[in-house]
Amino acid sequence: MKIQWYPGHMHKAFKEMKETLNRVSLVIEIVDARIPFSSSNPVLSELRGDKPCITILNKSDLADPAMTQRWQDYMSHERGIKSLALSAQEPHKVSELPDLCQKILGLKKDDIKLVNMMIVGIPNVGKSTLINTLTGRTIAKTGNEPAVTKMQQRIRLSDNLVLLDTPGVLWPNVKNKNSGYRLATTGAIKDTAMEYYDVAFFAVDYLSRVYPDYLINRYHFSELPNKAEAILYEIGKQRGCLQRGGRIDNDKVGKLFLREFRSGSFGRITMETPEMITQELAELMVLEAQKEAEKSARKSRWKKG
Repeated sequence: MKIQWYPGHMHKAFKEMKETLNRVSLVIEIVDARIPFSSSNPVLSELRGDKPCITILNKSDLADPAMTQRWQDYMSHERGIKSLALSAQEPHKVSELPDLCQKILGLKKDDIKLVNMMIVGIPNVGKSTLINTLTGRTIAKTGNEPAVTKMQQRIRLSDNLVLLDTPGVLWPNVKNKNSGYRLATTGAIKDTAMEYYDVAFFAVDYLSRVYPDYLINRYHFSELPNKAEAILYEIGKQRGCLQRGGRIDNDKVGKLFLREFRSGSFGRITMETPEMITQELAELMVLEAQKEAEKSARKSRWKKG
């Protein structure tokens, strides 16, 4: 699935983010704990350089807790990165963030020097909700649709910490197609930019292999069908998503499944592991090398011709 959604305000936000980073001492990136790699912006890692970064695995209440810990262990080996698993359902944990920022920056609470920090995250990752929980008041606009925040805003977090909030930004080209599907499954991509059934098929296939009991319990299967297509068909029969002649309404069943997944109705699910991502990136490198070789071969033939 190729993502075709990159609104104009996101292009502008990237330019502003790049300029603002020069005035920032610490970067806070919020990722979705269910897809920690796929929801992390690769462009940001290039832009921030050596600046310290706190990676917040947000919505951790929806993610597999054992996998969240594995991701945190994995991230601990990355230079300059600290990780913190958070959820808006646990405001007492959210309140730990300023202290962690102070510690990383080597500040004391009574220091009067103002320090700028930037908070970033992809659309619909829960950034605005986290900010409102952190400040104890409604500062950032929230919503269930991606790309609610449209411009940067300054938030005074404490006497010496200023938070620069940025719009949720996706990068123009998601090279790993599996990451594209995961982003769509969790709601980071506007629904009009994807086919519900395609995304639901991807998610069902993954759950049937990694979390089969969740599907069995949710839809009361006596035995789980062995193919994603068959599972979606049975879900469609249960939930009234069939058309005349017994054909499944692909759009309807896909939309229904994704809505239930995003609500956490199945249980706590993580859709990628560090090992899985390592393998996918290796395969992507091979594929890109093949494409480059084919491109060079075509250019060589063109010159000879």
